[in-house]
Amino acid sequence: MLIVIPDIWIVIINFLLWFIIHISIAYFGTILPIKYINIDSWLFKQRKWEKNGKFYESYFRIKKWKELLPDGSTLFKKGFKKKRIVSSNTEYFNIFIIEVCRAEFVHWLVILFSPLFFIWNYPFSGFIMILYAMIANIPCIIAQRYNRIRFKRIVSNS
Repeated sequence: MLIVIPDIWIVIINFLLWFIIHISIAYFGTILPIKYINIDSWLFKQRKWEKNGKFYESYFRIKKWKELLPDGSTLFKKGFKKKRIVSSNTEYFNIFIIEVCRAEFVHWLVILFSPLFFIWNYPFSGFIMILYAMIANIPCIIAQRYNRIRFKRIVSNS
């Protein structure tokens, strides 16, 4: 803890800052021009261990819970809705792939902000903030990666 403040204020700051971080980064991600999203970058590259999406089906049972995740794109007018597929044409699927990359990037950015909380939190609480960031964002990242793999397969077969 670099800054000492009363515990009640620590809790208030934690809640407010997480809200600000989530909303700000989500908004930034929404307005980020598509030209800056490289779907072939190392971050979005499919890994061998993902086994064409089977890893997420086998180890995480993703099909049972991914529909329960919120679609943050509904918060902003320019957001691309990913909860339901609205078209079956290749152009739509290509846009969908870009948008799941955008969403995954946003969730990784949120996690990267978690060490910031060590500035005013006790070390144990700082680790709780990192744990929160992981619990809140990793399921979304898993869903984005899984969906991207599926949609890339659809596009490559069409």
